[in-house]
Amino acid sequence: MRLRSQSSETAGFLLNFLPDQSGRPAGGRRLKLPKLWGGQRGDAAKTDERTSPRKEAPQKVILTFKQILEAQHFSEASQLLIETEERLFGDIKETEAFKHHKEDLDKLALNYRHLQDQVLQTLKMSLIPEEVNMDALTSAVKAVKQEEERDGLWRQTGRRPPAWRPCGWKELHDVTLCTLVERRMDNPATPPADQVERPSIQTDVRTMGRQLKKDLLWVAEVVKDCYPPEMGICQCYARLYHQHLCPRLRKIAEFDLEDEDCTFLLRWVNEYYPEIFQKPLLNTQINTEDLGELLPKDLLEPLEEQYLSKQQDELTTYIGRILEEEVARWRKGEEPKREDGCFFSPVAYDVIQFINGMVTSAEKVVGDRLKAQKITSQLQDLMQRFQSFHDDIMKQDKLKSRNFIKAHLGCIEQFSDVLQNQNQNHLFPEGVRGECLCILSDMRRSAHSHLLKPVHDVLKPQYRKLGTSDWLNKPLFDRLLVSMERQLQELQGSTEPCHQKLIGQLHQEVAAEYVKKLLRGEIKLKDKERQLKASVAVKDNADSLHTLFLSTGSKEDWLKDLLSRIAELLRLQDLPAIQMQVASLATAFPDLSVKHVSALLKLKTNLSRADRKTVKETLLETLTETSRVVVRPFFSTF
Repeated sequence: MRLRSQSSETAGFLLNFLPDQSGRPAGGRRLKLPKLWGGQRGDAAKTDERTSPRKEAPQKVILTFKQILEAQHFSEASQLLIETEERLFGDIKETEAFKHHKEDLDKLALNYRHLQDQVLQTLKMSLIPEEVNMDALTSAVKAVKQEEERDGLWRQTGRRPPAWRPCGWKELHDVTLCTLVERRMDNPATPPADQVERPSIQTDVRTMGRQLKKDLLWVAEVVKDCYPPEMGICQCYARLYHQHLCPRLRKIAEFDLEDEDCTFLLRWVNEYYPEIFQKPLLNTQINTEDLGELLPKDLLEPLEEQYLSKQQDELTTYIGRILEEEVARWRKGEEPKREDGCFFSPVAYDVIQFINGMVTSAEKVVGDRLKAQKITSQLQDLMQRFQSFHDDIMKQDKLKSRNFIKAHLGCIEQFSDVLQNQNQNHLFPEGVRGECLCILSDMRRSAHSHLLKPVHDVLKPQYRKLGTSDWLNKPLFDRLLVSMERQLQELQGSTEPCHQKLIGQLHQEVAAEYVKKLLRGEIKLKDKERQLKASVAVKDNADSLHTLFLSTGSKEDWLKDLLSRIAELLRLQDLPAIQMQVASLATAFPDLSVKHVSALLKLKTNLSRADRKTVKETLLETLTETSRVVVRPFFSTF
């Protein structure tokens, strides 16, 4: 066998493996390795140019199989062995090959073992940046692919294969990577000194997570280029790490974990672990859906139940503490705080912030929005505690009660906004949201009633004069307006949205009281002149009420329209026109009843009984044909 030439003029080499029967080298191949021999070839060229006008042909270096292996040209070594195998088993019968070439076959088998050892050793270095040779790894992967294809050809022949076939290098490759991953996860890299922690469940999981993340990024950034795309090496490594993690985490989950470890494990499984695969280098290379779940349902659900129950208890305790602090301020006789001139209570803000933080965090920990809502499943009980305190303040009716109620109106508004906000639906179960909104609606209604009752008590003597003969005199209603204006000043102190609703409620109640007294009053409009005068009075009163309440914050513009329609009905004299006006009023306000229309028509004493009957029939027909959905209840309130 010829040895590698020592000539500096060598520009290539021959691969020499086995001699043929004539004693000449067999299986020789000319392979260009510019990285290995390029420098020598350049020097030789320069020498030739100086010593001779004509370039000499470069000598060929014949490398042995051992030399090729030492150079880590695994794919070339594999190809050489395959060609030798083809020569030994090509055209002769298999019995002759095994009989006459035993020595050659033994040597070939030995060389296959040497090559396999080197290839596997290179694969074992894949995840060690400071030790792996990327060219060698690329060559090793190519050799694995070549040998796998050769195994396939042997299976197709149906002939008796040599001892090394099938070599099963693809399976060996996979087993090697699996062993490599296990070794790295069992002995992860030591974290920096400032991050060293005491041994614990959390430390173990964090350490494995760091190793997994580091290795997968290395695979995606470097190792991937050593493999053909069809092998999907990133997905392969991700699957191996996932399969190694699963049993480790399941053993941890089977313990009776402390709340802190339970929370950490859930968060790692549902948040931190998925975040690794969202890295730009990984999210296009790895299909996480194919990896499956880290923990099975039977282990995950008890952990979730433990965590959510703990969070629910914390929420109950926290809200209870907030309410207790508010009660303590009330009992000590403290005034509510003011903000921009309005009474303010921190109850709603503190509770909302805490709920939002807890549910948002829980959604990440358990990985499911609907499950996270369990934390607020008892919120209606906590809201009822707030309502009880609210009612107790009103029952005691102390001097500072009205200020606390105004402050709590702001809380009611804040709670309602959050519960009705579509962007915050994830915070509450649907049933809880509905129940809490009902409680808040009752609280707002009782607060309005408490704050407006003194106003109505002051105005009651003047209400009684509405619908009497004195009513048509303008000074009477002007005095009512002056009294209302004074009382409206007493209602200041709640936030702008709350104040608007409170003033709007008073606006509606005053209008309802006005119409109620008009319909039940003693005045009789016997002729057209008095009816016209009454119509003008109602219209003027509607304008005055609208101007007053609009200036103090009311947004109930529709009340002016309602009173104007009644004024128009008093003005009309023709039966068809009256019928049309009643129909129009009923269409706009479906809670208008026959009783209301009868009382209104009785004011027009010049209208015959038959005409009144006709008008009421028109009303009934209109109500039958019109949707009875009451958007703004008015007539049904009295």
